[in-house]
Amino acid sequence: MKERMLITGSNPLEGEVRVSGGKNTAVAVIPAVLLSDEPCTIENLPDIEDVRALVDILRSLGAKVTYVPGEFMTIDPRPAEGFQIGYRDSQRLRASYYLLGALLGRCGHAEVYFPGGCEIGARPIDQHLKGFNALGVETETHGGKITAMAKELTGSDVFFDVVTVGGTINVMLAAAKAKGTTIIYNAAKEPHIVDLANFLNSMGAKVKGAGTDVIRIRGQQYLHGANYAVIPDQIETGTLMIAAAATRGDVVIHGCIPQHMEALTAKLLEMGVKVSDSDDAIRVRTLGAHRAVNIKTQVYPGFPTDLQQPMSALLTTARGTSIIQETIFEQRLKHLNEIARMGARVRIMDSMAIIEGVPQLYGAPVTCTDLRAGAALVVAGLMAKGVTEIYQPEYIDRGYEQIESKLRSLGADIRREVVE
Repeated sequence: MKERMLITGSNPLEGEVRVSGGKNTAVAVIPAVLLSDEPCTIENLPDIEDVRALVDILRSLGAKVTYVPGEFMTIDPRPAEGFQIGYRDSQRLRASYYLLGALLGRCGHAEVYFPGGCEIGARPIDQHLKGFNALGVETETHGGKITAMAKELTGSDVFFDVVTVGGTINVMLAAAKAKGTTIIYNAAKEPHIVDLANFLNSMGAKVKGAGTDVIRIRGQQYLHGANYAVIPDQIETGTLMIAAAATRGDVVIHGCIPQHMEALTAKLLEMGVKVSDSDDAIRVRTLGAHRAVNIKTQVYPGFPTDLQQPMSALLTTARGTSIIQETIFEQRLKHLNEIARMGARVRIMDSMAIIEGVPQLYGAPVTCTDLRAGAALVVAGLMAKGVTEIYQPEYIDRGYEQIESKLRSLGADIRREVVE
């Protein structure tokens, strides 16, 4: 059943809204439960397609899963005996590759097809495999499938050639049950890596240094069950902040972590947006015209690549010329071609976009090409005069929980309908 999202724009967003649990944490923590020797309960999970896909995958492996969306997920990994993730399940989400590290830690054997997810450019897993090899894992890629086996996982030094979030998480998962100590150098520092470390430690793992570029993991033979609540979604928080600014509204976002948003906050302030925060809330409001700014995506704590796309929509009506340099994923500027259909003035040269601000965007039919591109089109639609039709909104469902109802609660005119 195909759907489209319809947005009648130019309504300022006003009011209060609460952020859901973190997608990027959820897709790492759920596979990590396979390392436990007892049941675990996870709370504050977002009810999104990626989470539902992982539930199906864990059940296919034999784990017992009780999932009450919006409340909790209890996973009993003890019955799980499988180590193979089928092609269709692997294709449902990018994070299916975290099953490699989790299954290696659990049983020393994993077979996972190359993952699916959004087409935003090359996302090689060579650093993941390099890390596994350092732990004594033999890996083979053939027919689109990754096979990884180890007679015994042994702690070792892992030196990443480039900072890799996925590689850091995968090695952390495998190392949690390896014999001896693993030290990851040039590790990624993202908040969801810290949250994964906290979850592993809540099960009795010994992980230190998460949030820095050196992480130490002392493998444990036995990990016990735990109850854990994942952190708020950093990218949903940022998307709502951008949407509030884009519509010249006044929005208070509750249940977030302002420290995680500092790179975005700095750019919004540079644009002239008013941003203030308290312990777990951020208020965003616009009083005047937006100024153009330049953005270069970087690994955390730099400007997140996942917020580049929604931010670029906001910049299309900022006064002056903005330059975006995308350094993480080379195909993450394609959405600007869609926003150009709405009246934006954009030039794309390789991994750089030059955006000349226009006074107004206008509603038009546009198509999502990936998750965060979908968020960018939503922001553009909220800004635009007239009706914007967004096709393939299922991409948005991969990472945003109830985004339409949240935006409607703030005054947006947004709905979804079936396309014949």
